[in-house]
Amino acid sequence: MSALDALDERQRAAASVLRGPVAVLAGAGTGKTRVITHRIAHGVDTGAYSPSRVMAVTFTAKAAGELRGRLRALGVEGVAARTFHATALAQLNFFWPTLAGSPAPSIIDNKVRMLGQAADAIRLRPTTATLRDIASEIEWRKVSMLSIDQYAALGRPISGVDAGQLVELMRGYEALKDDRRQLDFEDVLLACAGMLEAEPRVAASVHEQYRHFTVDEFQDVSPLQNRLLELWLGDRHDICVVGDASQTIYSFAGAEQRFLLEFERRHPDATVVRLETNYRSQPPILTVANALMHGRAGALELVPAREQFTADAPTVTAYDTEGEEAAGIAAAISARIEAGASPSEIAVLYRAHAQSAVLQQALGAEGIATSVLGGTRFFSMPEVRQAILALRAAAVAPSEQGFLPGVQRVLRELGLTEEPPAAGGAQRGGWEARRAILRLAEEAGPDANLRSFSDALMARAKDQHEPTMRTVTLSTLHAAKGLEWAHVHLAGWAEGSLPISYATTFESIDEERRLAYVGVTRAARTLALSWSRSAGRGERSPSRFLAEMGTTTRGTGILRETTPNATRANRPR
Repeated sequence: MSALDALDERQRAAASVLRGPVAVLAGAGTGKTRVITHRIAHGVDTGAYSPSRVMAVTFTAKAAGELRGRLRALGVEGVAARTFHATALAQLNFFWPTLAGSPAPSIIDNKVRMLGQAADAIRLRPTTATLRDIASEIEWRKVSMLSIDQYAALGRPISGVDAGQLVELMRGYEALKDDRRQLDFEDVLLACAGMLEAEPRVAASVHEQYRHFTVDEFQDVSPLQNRLLELWLGDRHDICVVGDASQTIYSFAGAEQRFLLEFERRHPDATVVRLETNYRSQPPILTVANALMHGRAGALELVPAREQFTADAPTVTAYDTEGEEAAGIAAAISARIEAGASPSEIAVLYRAHAQSAVLQQALGAEGIATSVLGGTRFFSMPEVRQAILALRAAAVAPSEQGFLPGVQRVLRELGLTEEPPAAGGAQRGGWEARRAILRLAEEAGPDANLRSFSDALMARAKDQHEPTMRTVTLSTLHAAKGLEWAHVHLAGWAEGSLPISYATTFESIDEERRLAYVGVTRAARTLALSWSRSAGRGERSPSRFLAEMGTTTRGTGILRETTPNATRANRPR
């Protein structure tokens, strides 16, 4: 069977072009990861690609792990799937000893701490929040490929320090790193790019090693990452970029969607394929998404794979206070779970981390366990680490128990009970984590044993391949990118929250719009938007994005307005 057989017509068109520059403009839910992996598999199957000479570049270790896993499932081994940083660091570590006669510099693990030490040296006492802001500015400056003087000329203000102090602190930070022979993460990319530019033999070796490049989430590349990619390619054009301009949400970190938007102009011979068939969301949800991005640069018109739909129209509900909004969301989620939905199918998404506390409290009051994305990772949870250690210990001790009874015994000894704790919160989260490990054991093959199972858990931890926990997900819109849920609540659709208060320029408002679009397109079956009229002592108005899309009360809208009482009373059937 061909790797192309499982693809639709447009996906197949993208995956079948194996040479020359290729741009896949892939809308949300259109199967971009499927196209990436099946295109590589097709190249390997036909002999066009040697696996060891293929590099798939991603933005997160988790995405890289997913690519490797999917390629293995297609029978393709040996393809390098890494982040920009991991690729650059591997090349530095390999070539540096030969070039410099010493090991490569170490990587600092805490930019803020070193900035604090640099501030002490010049008798400055900035707050931790100011140091974090300066660290972000250093990262933006470097990925934008600006010198300190060029950055200073832009006049970007930082609260807590004046322009002269900021420049002095940045220079002090760089001097401190140099004295200690250390690099930060951005330096890794800069040093690798500098090495490739200055050392033709190194560049030739890299060009020989990797012949075919695929770059995921290309709308998020920075000028520095784009430059490094050009150096990896050399004078060749075997590159496939995949991205969606409507999902550019990291401009604050240096991402520039122009590299995707201008790809065809820079590569006149490029093959460009648009993926617009959405396999995720119900048609009414796609209507909202399309309306949100209508007329924006690079926007794709998402088309549902199936015209029939069973869910109600997306809703918008106005509450008096943030507390009432959180309680209303929690009540609706409780009703949906009572009607048979799994908590793992439900997410509440919001603009800022600060919004999570009131939502967590409201859901806990309903007895609903939550997981916060961006919080403690599954394999970093104390309960999970403790369980893996206990399973490894049990694998050494002789036992006549079978595999599954052995896992059950270990988890019971650690506190797993038949029924979950009555309350939500950390206790319930720990129970759900142990239960997730048990489900993995129940899904293990017939030849599984305690040793192989604990090894498999360690491998999953390395690839950040986390199991599904039966908890409601709470997440910022940024952290939710790339994920999906059957039922999504989008909280805080008010001016000052979405768009956020400090978004004042056309460009920053457009970034907030794209962030809203990312939130909408996470939903598969149902979508519920909400906002509150007051936050603290201030009065708020609904988000301008709601006004642009309209509601059914104005006759032509695509969002159905509901009242808080209706939200509580209308239980899903």
